[in-house]
Amino acid sequence: MASMLKQFTLLVAIFLTALTSVASPNQSTATLKFKTPAGWVEEKPSSNMRVGQFKLPKSTDDTEDASLVVYYFGQGQGGGTAANIERWVGQMKQPEGSATKPSEETLTVNGLKVTSVDVRGTYTAETAPGSGTFHNSPNFRLKAAVIETLKGSYYLKVVGPEKTISKWETSITEFVKSFEFK
Repeated sequence: MASMLKQFTLLVAIFLTALTSVASPNQSTATLKFKTPAGWVEEKPSSNMRVGQFKLPKSTDDTEDASLVVYYFGQGQGGGTAANIERWVGQMKQPEGSATKPSEETLTVNGLKVTSVDVRGTYTAETAPGSGTFHNSPNFRLKAAVIETLKGSYYLKVVGPEKTISKWETSITEFVKSFEFK
């Protein structure tokens, strides 16, 4: 009887170990995975905080390309969802100082909570953090999202001329829907 109990205990331990490894990815090696849509130009990330950096080629009517960057600052870093959305919305100004009207959405993608914002206007963010120099790009659009994972949040920011962002709208949505944490 004691032998049967030991075997049963061992089987339960093996089952629970297997279940745990399937149910929750190894946090030390899991990362945000995504599929790059056709037509995007992958660029070498300009910093180690960028886990993906892409150029979205301009629409025929626009003078510049859009950029899409996926950031990861580390677990517990980068700020909360509401603070990031407020900051992104604040980077877009409206004519005559009218209020910026962002479109916000929260959805679940492959088990990940994704909170996004979409706003149009004049892009006025700093050209580089702490530079004191600011963009002044009218008729721009900014789409951004916070992707919550077991290792902390990842941040997506797409910015560029409105027509160019509209041209890539479907592929941006497909990109977001491809997010997996494994």
